[in-house]
Amino acid sequence: MTTESLPNFTAPARQHWDSISADIRQRLLANVWCGHCRHDVTITDFSGTIKGSDLLLVGKCSECHGDVARVIEAV
Repeated sequence: MTTESLPNFTAPARQHWDSISADIRQRLLANVWCGHCRHDVTITDFSGTIKGSDLLLVGKCSECHGDVARVIEAV
């Protein structure tokens, strides 16, 4: 998935996301906890913002389509 297909990223979030290597980005997207499914899922239809200094991805569970989120801490 390329960032061009992610229109709902804020500019700072896009910059942070682009600084992460493509293989790591794919692993992060495929490793999101769903409280409803009770296991790791892939996040879909997500957007990105910066909260504090961390990148927050908010989207949908690939299995139940419920709300999920992933925080990627700044290093």
